[in-house]
Amino acid sequence: MDQRTATTRLLDAAEELFYARGVQAVGMDEIRAASGVSLKRLYQCFPSKEQLVVGYLRRRDGRWRDSLARSVTTRARGAEQVLAVFDWLHEWFSEAGFHGCAFLNSFGELGATSPAVAAVVREHKTEVQRYLATLLTDADTDADTDAGEARAGALAEQLNVLVEGAITTAAITGTPAPAHHARAAAEALLDRR
Repeated sequence: MDQRTATTRLLDAAEELFYARGVQAVGMDEIRAASGVSLKRLYQCFPSKEQLVVGYLRRRDGRWRDSLARSVTTRARGAEQVLAVFDWLHEWFSEAGFHGCAFLNSFGELGATSPAVAAVVREHKTEVQRYLATLLTDADTDADTDAGEARAGALAEQLNVLVEGAITTAAITGTPAPAHHARAAAEALLDRR
């Protein structure tokens, strides 16, 4: 088995097991068994569990943000795209096997002891907020001004809190309804703008 195939299999197994059960509950031998990759090849691809967790989170970040962007671009530019973020969250929360935010889950387990994991989580959260700011800038007719950019940045922070709160609440309650509640709050914020 070549390195690329082994890496893909390891990341697939890590994503399934880490997301479902948590990083600390899953050992490297379990990842090896689930992936069908030899222990020697596993450690050639990922010399430490921390590196495997970072690889899993980086790949998940790309997939998560790509899925969100594909969904949002189906809507008319402007406020509809901003609100589409919350519609996408509702779809995600409704999926079988939804266990909340992989980044927050990993940060909760390892953030205090792994600067590498903490950094990946922060990068993901920063990029999500940056994406929201981009959607808001596209929706704002005077976003070219410094005041418009500042407004978009401040509103993006508020919307990001709604996104994070919806994800956490949906994970705890086991229902997708927090996405609708967050969408209503986002709509009110957009109307006030």
